[in-house]
Amino acid sequence: MSTETKPKHIGRNIGRLRELRGIKQDALAFAIGVSQQTISHIENSDKVDEDKLELIAKELGVTVEAIKNFSEEAVFNIISNTFTDNSSNNNNYLCTINPIEKILELYERLLAAEKEKNGYLEKLLNNK
Repeated sequence: MSTETKPKHIGRNIGRLRELRGIKQDALAFAIGVSQQTISHIENSDKVDEDKLELIAKELGVTVEAIKNFSEEAVFNIISNTFTDNSSNNNNYLCTINPIEKILELYERLLAAEKEKNGYLEKLLNNK
């Protein structure tokens, strides 16, 4: 039994990142100036030319290292932790305000401002 790690399949990583970004092969091909068939060939290749890899990384909005070290397991761990972690630094998806209370507070402030304005106008009328 060998303990050697299997080399990363760069093309497969490009394909998965492209899919996660919601980009079609033909759109990526157009962006880097190649045909859709070339993108298909790249995604089926173990190794990719460094120049092409840099262009693809730029279009996908990631670094070359991100493509080379891409791991679906890591992506799913990040997603899982993002939506199950209730820690104080990661609760941006939890609603912490009650919109009805905010509306009521705003209404009360507007009502108080109107009463103050009416009192001022009555005072002006009484002085004349």
